[in-house]
Amino acid sequence: MSRASFECRCVLCHDYGDREEADELHLTVLENVRRYGRHVMMVAGDEVAPGFAYTIGLAHTHGVPEFAVFGLDLPTMHRMMNALGDRAVDGAGFGNEGERREVAEGRRVVFKSADLRWYRTFFGRAIGFYRRPPISLLQVTWADPAGCFPWEEQASPQHRESQPRLWLPPEDHPSGVWTAEM
Repeated sequence: MSRASFECRCVLCHDYGDREEADELHLTVLENVRRYGRHVMMVAGDEVAPGFAYTIGLAHTHGVPEFAVFGLDLPTMHRMMNALGDRAVDGAGFGNEGERREVAEGRRVVFKSADLRWYRTFFGRAIGFYRRPPISLLQVTWADPAGCFPWEEQASPQHRESQPRLWLPPEDHPSGVWTAEM
């Protein structure tokens, strides 16, 4: 996806007639996208599921995919989302299934395209900004200290539950914390 081939339908590019109804968080997202070219939305974990973070605005500003990461602490995920945003803007390509080390504080990561059917579950603020899916979104999956990804047989049960498998259709996702309310 490039900016030239991306027709942005976001609330900055189009007036949908409801700007006066924007809540404080929505206004913060808009201001950050205007000022920095993106906003990092962070969702704290709870007793049921780990937290996650995702970008909003990279497609609007630069025509590159949005990113999402799950299961790390919020400051680490925030730094990771900003580093990925900076690298994407600088022209680094992050294709589906590409493994990288330099973007996640030394961790091995693999990028996976998120299935559109997960968007409403996890990325409501991005939908509110863009007004409609699909937006290209890459999940940043990370390996544990032993180098195992959550889908690998050797991964611990805790690591398997730390990240959803958003590249799978929801009905094909293994049962667990990410599918409990579906």
